[in-house]
Amino acid sequence: MNPGGPRAGRTRLNAGCDHHYHGGVHSLAVRVEQTIERHAWLRPGDPVVVAVSGGLDSMVLLRVLHALADAKSWRLVVAHFDHRLRGKASRADARFVARAAAALDLEFIHEGGDVAGFARGTGVSVEMAARVLRHRFLAGAARAAKASVIALAHHADDQVELFFVRLFRGAGIEGLAGMDWDGPSPEDRGIRLIRPLLEERREFLEQFAREQRVRYREDASNRSPDMVRNRIRHGLLPLLRREYQSALASIILRTMTTLRDTAGYLARETEAWRRARRKPCFARLPVALQRQIISRQLHELKVAVGFDLIERLRMRAGERVSSGVGQFLSRDEAGKVLQTSGIVFRTEELAIALEGRAGKVRFGELELAWRLVSMQPTARRCGRPRTRTEVFDADKVGSRLILRHWRPGDRFQPIGYPRAAKLQDLFVNQRVPRETRHRLAIATTALGEIFWVEGLRIAEGFKLDKASRRGLKWAWQGAEVPTKGLVAPCPSPW
Repeated sequence: MNPGGPRAGRTRLNAGCDHHYHGGVHSLAVRVEQTIERHAWLRPGDPVVVAVSGGLDSMVLLRVLHALADAKSWRLVVAHFDHRLRGKASRADARFVARAAAALDLEFIHEGGDVAGFARGTGVSVEMAARVLRHRFLAGAARAAKASVIALAHHADDQVELFFVRLFRGAGIEGLAGMDWDGPSPEDRGIRLIRPLLEERREFLEQFAREQRVRYREDASNRSPDMVRNRIRHGLLPLLRREYQSALASIILRTMTTLRDTAGYLARETEAWRRARRKPCFARLPVALQRQIISRQLHELKVAVGFDLIERLRMRAGERVSSGVGQFLSRDEAGKVLQTSGIVFRTEELAIALEGRAGKVRFGELELAWRLVSMQPTARRCGRPRTRTEVFDADKVGSRLILRHWRPGDRFQPIGYPRAAKLQDLFVNQRVPRETRHRLAIATTALGEIFWVEGLRIAEGFKLDKASRRGLKWAWQGAEVPTKGLVAPCPSPW
């Protein structure tokens, strides 16, 4: 970080009045001042870091705060983070903000970060990587400036766009509630993020910029159709306003306020539950509170929160759920979410004696019904078996089989494959989700040879052929296994 520049001076807005602005565009400064006073964010003499990208929103925020700073004795510090995603344009943004800070006689702190490299190294999206590094920088800038407040330029249109972005991602109440007026920095809870423009529409910011001659830079990527937010901003929202509801923004903002109030209530109830010495039974809590308790813990563990993950943890105490490469989560009976690392192979197994002509067994999530059938040559036809139904050569399987789960070193030759392959490689090739692999059932002979893997068809060495006299037919119900499907040609002339 490169601090520099003396204390702020005074900006006069084009208003013909001194500190309190009346009517017209200067009402924006009045509203910002009232918002800051209502929330008691700043006291006279406080230092405040202003996050400035160089775009319209942050340049307007900087100009308004600078106009108010003299009377309030606030010490403004301009902070700019270069994401290094747009080459020369990114460097030009940094120079532009530096000149703007110098023109206002303000201290300037600047830093760059390899967002793309960080995203590749951590496996997160570029957007998430940018957010993490940006907040890390801003928290450091605040500490360097001895400030406990960082001002951000999010506005009402950002909220509406965020609502739809999160809606399409399947967010819950907290996500759909959008941004709050303020909150702790994700990198330092002792530093507060404030959003003085959160109720302001972009059109008013544009008007302010025109009348006050506020210069700013346009980010070309803001019009790229490759980004979901841009398609929402330039495509979906105009369509909804034109064809369905002209007051769309106001309605969405009211809905978000209601959701934010609900989320706040659940957050308080969650905190009360966590602090209670004698906690009520987790399983008897309202479902909404159960979800909130789990969601809160996932946020603290820095795990991406999704509905399916929350539900799996909520519904089954003790079940291990994958949360990333080599990372697993589980919930105990009391409601505490635990995180462990390393791949754990399940050791359960079930021996089955094929006695009689039919039978049923249950193994974990798998329900299996088997039957021994006579294979008459005239009845044999080439065709795809019914879904979740397979037929093996019963004499090749033998009179005893074992059901178990995947183990290190397992090899399997699916029907139609020329040779056996590592089961791990087959799972990867067939895109079986990592969290599903350890749940699948595997059938072996008494000697340990794998003849079936749930969701991956039968083994080449146990298919029916011209010599087959008895068939082992089974049908099963179990986990949904999303794979590309190992479809083989008809293995024999029957």
